[in-house]
Amino acid sequence: IWWNEGNKPISPEKADRLFHKIRSHLSKKDLYVKDAFAGAEKKSRLSLRVITETAWHSAFADNMFIQPTPEELHNFSPEIVIYHAPTFFADPEVDGTRSQTFVILDLVKKRILIGGTGYAGEIKKSIFTTMNYLLPKKGIMSMHCSANVGKAGDTAIFFGLSGTGKTTLSSEKDRALIGDDEHGWSDEGVFNIEGGCYAKMIRLSKEAEPEIYATTQKFGTILENVIYDEATRRIDFDSDAITENTRGSYPLTHLDNIVPENKGPHPKNIIMLTADAFGVLPPISKLTPEQAMYHFISGYTAKVAGTEAGIVEPVATFSACFGAPFMPLHPTVYAKMLGEKIAKHGVHVYLVNTGWTGGPYGVGSRMPIQQTRAMIHGILDGSIREGEWIQDPHFGLTVPKSCPNVDSNLLLPENTWKDKEAYKQTAEKLKAMFRENFKQYEDQVSEEIVKAGF
Repeated sequence: IWWNEGNKPISPEKADRLFHKIRSHLSKKDLYVKDAFAGAEKKSRLSLRVITETAWHSAFADNMFIQPTPEELHNFSPEIVIYHAPTFFADPEVDGTRSQTFVILDLVKKRILIGGTGYAGEIKKSIFTTMNYLLPKKGIMSMHCSANVGKAGDTAIFFGLSGTGKTTLSSEKDRALIGDDEHGWSDEGVFNIEGGCYAKMIRLSKEAEPEIYATTQKFGTILENVIYDEATRRIDFDSDAITENTRGSYPLTHLDNIVPENKGPHPKNIIMLTADAFGVLPPISKLTPEQAMYHFISGYTAKVAGTEAGIVEPVATFSACFGAPFMPLHPTVYAKMLGEKIAKHGVHVYLVNTGWTGGPYGVGSRMPIQQTRAMIHGILDGSIREGEWIQDPHFGLTVPKSCPNVDSNLLLPENTWKDKEAYKQTAEKLKAMFRENFKQYEDQVSEEIVKAGF
């Protein structure tokens, strides 16, 4: 196990005591039990059971996991069981937890304990974490990404942290969605681990994201932390009264253009998304296999901090494999598998920056979504590879001189800054952040991967 700030050990004895406490708590409740699968590829799927005290969490599991057929249910035997008790709270001093809330994975006794939280995401992410442990041992790469497939059978994978546009950019009317969040990549191709979507709802609009908006009007969709008027029952998607992390859970079948089998061929393109709020990374660059592994391990994006003394400063965020909280094995395990699969299948890999242009947050502006979509289209139809490419002088990345339907001036970010010296200083600052973050991995990757960085 890759022990870190997210993955913390607890003794088997304390985990067992908590298990018996949760069982005692649940024995006094009406319970809802849901049997399902994780993984659309039958030979590697995981059979699971969710036991919960709340009906809506059981409905959530029904949306998010893959439903067995009546025949499969007849002889169903779960390989792992989730004991979900949102109204049971741990005593940190007695139970050895860090707070009253806990999510405990016991990969030996095949059980997951969730207590002290009603956030439904813990159900799906605990299973995803389990799959991220099990699948690599079967030679299958597990990935925190979205995936879609074109009419020619060309699969594309989109890696990216929250706010980079992963869900939005993978939702295309001309491409069928395999899934929006969790996938495996085996010798047979790419498959969805889930049977549903868990989309962010904050500031959702019918105009900007019509497909996702339409799911909110369909039976079975669960809106979590979303505010509505109890008199009119009108939903307020703009409200963050509870949290910014408002969510909608719905089955994939609520979307019109999906792959019914939840599977696709080996990918032809991998797109790593970042939202660089410093405004210095190129909006699109083509990566070598070594650069791809470097950026996959780095998992960079930037978030915008609050204003302090009148200064708005972006904050760099590095999350290994674009999903560190869900990765129980060391990032280099997943990166090695990625490198091998890129080489074996001749996959094109791109870094796409959906962040700021013309300056950092507060000075520049967000990259226009229409321009980013045009770049994605250029990647997927192959037209961007037909033009001339040059090397960015600051980051050593290979960038196109032109792209269909894209303002060429945007392609080299330094051109969009009025203050060229400020650009150079900011670029050096970001490169130093990358180098500092990557120090923790240098002794476990090849020299070529280290040199492929900034």
